[in-house]
Amino acid sequence: MPLWTAADIAAVTGGTASGDFTVDGVAFDSREVGPRDLFVALTGEATDGHRFLDQAFAQGAGGALVGGDCAGSHVRVADTFAALEDLGRAARARTGAKIIGVTGSVGKTSAKEALFAALDRGIPGAVHRSVKSYNNHTGVPLSLARMPAATRVGVFEMGMNHPGELAHLTTLVRPHIAIVTAIAPAHTAFFPDESAIADAKGEIFAGLEPGGTAIVPYDSPHRDRLIAAARPFASRIVTFGLDRAADVHPTETMRLKTGATFVTARIGARELSFTMAQPGMHWVSNALAVLAAVDAAGADLGLAGLALAEMGGLTGRGARAMVSVAGGDALVIDESYNANPASMRATLAVLAQEPGRHIAVLGEMRELGEKSDAYHADLAEPILAARVETALLVGEAMAPLAAALEGRVDFVHVADAASALARLKPMLSPGDAVLIKGSNGVGLARVVAGLAGGAK
Repeated sequence: MPLWTAADIAAVTGGTASGDFTVDGVAFDSREVGPRDLFVALTGEATDGHRFLDQAFAQGAGGALVGGDCAGSHVRVADTFAALEDLGRAARARTGAKIIGVTGSVGKTSAKEALFAALDRGIPGAVHRSVKSYNNHTGVPLSLARMPAATRVGVFEMGMNHPGELAHLTTLVRPHIAIVTAIAPAHTAFFPDESAIADAKGEIFAGLEPGGTAIVPYDSPHRDRLIAAARPFASRIVTFGLDRAADVHPTETMRLKTGATFVTARIGARELSFTMAQPGMHWVSNALAVLAAVDAAGADLGLAGLALAEMGGLTGRGARAMVSVAGGDALVIDESYNANPASMRATLAVLAQEPGRHIAVLGEMRELGEKSDAYHADLAEPILAARVETALLVGEAMAPLAAALEGRVDFVHVADAASALARLKPMLSPGDAVLIKGSNGVGLARVVAGLAGGAK
């Protein structure tokens, strides 16, 4: 069956179809349009999607959602963004799937991908999830609009950087299960304190369907605040964390030589032993949240454990590669997608466990507001604890960290990713372990790509 017909699109958006057509996908980025996709021509501050209609059809688009003239197959509407939301609502309304929403300051994309892997292991091909980090006001309705009617479980990531954003997104997703992975300093330029961030993340619970489950991080200092936010909407509240008082917690953890962690977890009255393939206790915490959701969804915990054991690293979020350097190989840990103080500390702790010389390529953390200098300077101690021998600091906001490291660790402070790559390449030696992490806007993915020619 097609994902959408022209008649369906016109009916749910109030638009007018140029004729009969069907589509099997939806995209609003013309670069991502594939055969038989619906191209949604969004109009934004920077550009107008209508400029790329010819390109979309040249790439095989089956139709377009437009607000103006279009020579190809299309549905014309008054407002393409509102129509995209309408399409998302309609996709949500027509499915009988169990819907899971995921948010948090850190770990939401990783948890979403791990949850998809855990559920897909039991019902392959029947689980839908948002791709990449499509978690904002356009990404969430797009992800919903892409969901086939026959989906049995849908997993949707929701993000925010201002109060009220999640309150709207959760009304589109209407989850049966809602997860908050963690609360940490992120987007603090837009919030007075961490409690306000917790309140904004807690908005996800307001969209819970009747009988829904809220999953809350027990170890968070904002646990009680999140529980209070969930209580009016959730029929059941489940906590997860490393503390044994959490509903879902580890009774045993053991780091393996591979960097993976063997975990025995208590999930309510049951126990599950599994291996978390990705290194670090932050991944153990993610896994506990995933198991709580799998259990709440009534899915197979044993198969979920197998999926977590096989889960590879995500590009920009822990993917690992051995790259060729003069005389041998070096390990590159790609955490280039994003960064905040909590995730920086977590990944530096992972680096600390690796053998060999430790090199950290750290990009500035953005949207931290008036406390930015302090947050950057405070990374000095985790860097020392990780036994970093050389730090490459990227971006103007790293100046306070450079001052804090003076005389304590060898470091180089550069302006941009290109300069970082130029300084990094000649210093690499066999056996090195290199962590690359920073806010996405710094562009450290280009450093990873620049080393990838020697990847094995």
